[in-house]
Amino acid sequence: MPTTSDFLQYTQWSGIATLIFAAVTILAFIVKWGFRFRLVGTTGFMLVLTGGLFALSLMPLSRTVIPGAVKYTLVYDNGSTQTVIATSPQISPTQLEATLRQAASNLYSYGRLGSRNNNQLIVRARTIVHPKAGVSVPVYLGQVRRSLASREDTAMDVEVYLDKFAELPPAA
Repeated sequence: MPTTSDFLQYTQWSGIATLIFAAVTILAFIVKWGFRFRLVGTTGFMLVLTGGLFALSLMPLSRTVIPGAVKYTLVYDNGSTQTVIATSPQISPTQLEATLRQAASNLYSYGRLGSRNNNQLIVRARTIVHPKAGVSVPVYLGQVRRSLASREDTAMDVEVYLDKFAELPPAA
């Protein structure tokens, strides 16, 4: 995954290319080339591209990695205070706790809307079990609550529903 320093270097090269396109565009207007208006569009696109690369160089794109966490899939996100992730049915309670912490950290965003009464992001973890052919049942294994007020929440409330692990199929 590219780092912020990589994006800064890409920004520099894109900025140089933008200046070259701008110079060629000015030259095209002076000499009255037929494709001069296409160069205006190309130069504008290069400006937008350079601005985007510059923005990516300011903000880190890294995700939190917590030891013991397993792969999860985001199933539901209302953009506000509730999300649901899906995990494998072969997950252990310790792996679930680490995965919930990692998901809560990765899904945090300053743009999430909280209210005065509810300023908590709730991430629920579920899996799908198949008790018999043609039947799928979602089983909620746990949840984590974290603050939407600060990025670094040291008081995350992680709940693992140990009784739900009995419903999971045995590991193969």
